[in-house]
Amino acid sequence: MENVTVSEFKVPSRDEVATSNQEIFDNLNKALGFVPNLYATMAYSDHGLGRYLNFQNAKTSFSNKEKEAINLIVSEVNGCIYCLSAHTVIGKMNGFTDAQLLDIRKGTSDNAKLDALVKLAADITKNKGNADDENVQNFFNQGYSKENLVDLILQVSDKTAMNYLHNLTKVPVDFPVAESI
Repeated sequence: MENVTVSEFKVPSRDEVATSNQEIFDNLNKALGFVPNLYATMAYSDHGLGRYLNFQNAKTSFSNKEKEAINLIVSEVNGCIYCLSAHTVIGKMNGFTDAQLLDIRKGTSDNAKLDALVKLAADITKNKGNADDENVQNFFNQGYSKENLVDLILQVSDKTAMNYLHNLTKVPVDFPVAESI
């Protein structure tokens, strides 16, 4: 049995991963200009990175802005500085201001529909898939559908997986580090 400590969890280079992951590294480099450390860490699994990226990039009923709101609140609840940092950058790219990003991380928004989404995402994350009836009803009252509820669960699970991976491996954050709140 392999004995590994978190301090030994290094980000693998392109040469240290399976050929299938090397191709994904090349595509990420073309698209983003770099391979984010957390994606590279997923490449310890010969199939994990490709499987995750297919899941992450699948169609959803949410806009990119809504997805980023979910990603931020889930990462805040799960205490993942890597994902908070990455999604602060991506949130700005999707039109959020610094103040709006901080509000979302605090579990609120001045937009009623987004506020209902953030509150329910936080509740689901904190309560391991359970949520207060009032938060669920407010989500539907704001115009979200059963399809949106399913997609919310999928988005929470996507981000939770990445949060857990970073919280366990503690690979270096390669985005501007999000401020503490």
